[in-house]
Amino acid sequence: MTVKKRFDGSSSTYFAVCPYLKFNKWIAASESPPNGVQTFKNPFGVVEVFLGSVFAMANIIVLVKQVPDTNARIVLSGDRVDLSAVKKVMSPYDEFAVETALQHRESSGGEVTAITVGSTGADKVLKDAKAIGVDHIVRIDCDAQLDSNALQSILASVVSSLGADVVYCGKSAADTGAGSTGPGLAERLGWASVSNTIGVSFGDQLSVITPSSTGNARISVPLPAVVSCDKGNIKVRKPNVKGIMQAKRAQVDVRSVDVPASTVSVVAHSMPPAKPAGKSYQGGAAAAEVAQLLRDEANVI
Repeated sequence: MTVKKRFDGSSSTYFAVCPYLKFNKWIAASESPPNGVQTFKNPFGVVEVFLGSVFAMANIIVLVKQVPDTNARIVLSGDRVDLSAVKKVMSPYDEFAVETALQHRESSGGEVTAITVGSTGADKVLKDAKAIGVDHIVRIDCDAQLDSNALQSILASVVSSLGADVVYCGKSAADTGAGSTGPGLAERLGWASVSNTIGVSFGDQLSVITPSSTGNARISVPLPAVVSCDKGNIKVRKPNVKGIMQAKRAQVDVRSVDVPASTVSVVAHSMPPAKPAGKSYQGGAAAAEVAQLLRDEANVI
């Protein structure tokens, strides 16, 4: 018999597991862990069992963002990008964060909550996360354009209210590429922070692998922590039919927060300058000119 402790931010419960009796039951929390002989009623009658091996189950949060499809053609309308006809997807690095969060749950127990910020259209990215296995989905209701400071502030407020032990996110979003959400959130929470992780091992603290100037470095990270995930060797799982059906029925927990004013605003969007037409050369006589162009214009040699 084992007992697992679960924190949900407001109260604690324990999960009693007895595989030989096929017995699983949530029991109310008490002042101290329920070790010793306890009596429970189950479908087979009343059973006295010894409860031991009590350990905390992780409250895991993963941040996801809805972004334009990275293969979409972007167009301007006036001085703003027009995304009305562009397909929206989960930011690719966030997919690695979701997979890491699910692996953490499988290793240590607990529950995974996916959080996004946006209007009702952002529910799709939460349903995508639900389809591959997260337990809960939360949307912070906000339709405003937020700078990094404002975004990190509202995320810190909700993460604190949920009583998280660890937060996973992508190393950067595909639309802005700022890479500031993870470190900025950790700063506001007063937590440890590690970025560009390509591998994570789970325990009382995390052991992560990140690239360094001399190769890969393994770093021990105390919890609570915010971990920003890179691709590495992580293979993102695909949703199955059961997960897709559960996601369709899942209810999004919509939360309202006080949104601080952004101090940075976008003045205008513009397309990058068009690439010049390519040049073609034949024969060895042009080798010197080709080498000069590769060095002076292409900057590849």
